[in-house]
Amino acid sequence: MPEGMPEGGVEVLRAMQVPTQRIIAIGLVLWAVALVVTLLVPALHEGERSWWPWGCVAGFVLGTIGFAYVRRGRGNAHDAG
Repeated sequence: MPEGMPEGGVEVLRAMQVPTQRIIAIGLVLWAVALVVTLLVPALHEGERSWWPWGCVAGFVLGTIGFAYVRRGRGNAHDAG
């Protein structure tokens, strides 16, 4: 029987290790870039698109909250068992 297979024949699954903080940080940078672009290009924040900068701000704020949550150790599955 292969390693990691219990007697019942069902494979034991393990959580993937992903760089969560790095992924969130990249997302924050992308939201900040999107905000700058929408503010610099008038066609992206005038008329029916006037909410686009606020969407970028919301993404950045929620990402910051998520980053703080993960950084404190509550959002990662490292200690989950």
